Amino acid sequence: MNLFFINSFLAFGYMGVQGQFSLTGLLVGFALGYAALWITQPLYGRSRYFQRAPKSARLLGYFLMELILSNLRVLWDVVTPRHISRPGIVGIPLRANTEMEILLVANLISLTPGTLSIDLSEDRRTLYVHVMFLDDPDRFRKSITDGVERRVLEVMR
Repeated sequence: MNLFFINSFLAFGYMGVQGQFSLTGLLVGFALGYAALWITQPLYGRSRYFQRAPKSARLLGYFLMELILSNLRVLWDVVTPRHISRPGIVGIPLRANTEMEILLVANLISLTPGTLSIDLSEDRRTLYVHVMFLDDPDRFRKSITDGVERRVLEVMR
């Protein structure tokens, strides 16, 4: 985790030197800081930071793509006269077992339009999700476990 703070410091330092305080400046600074830390990796030993950072970027990319697609699906349902929604509640068995893993999975599901995490079972092994477009419950379960949950577990473990 210390390397993340060093990388953030390098990114903000880059923005200060360039005088470009924007998201683009932050991303470029972060990428340059990551490259500098990767090159100097033999100075401070192996770190999981270099395995987690690409996995975190893939999780972010996956989530943004799901966010865009679900927004378009909800938009289509709102603007067309015929509604295609078939709401339902699905129980999803979780492989996530720590509080942080469960929190991330539940929040990423809730942030996606058309889905909402509504409850967690007492044994913390089943997450109940309200789905706006539920065609096939088994396919939805598989999309969550193979999509969001798998990527969250890759980052967290």
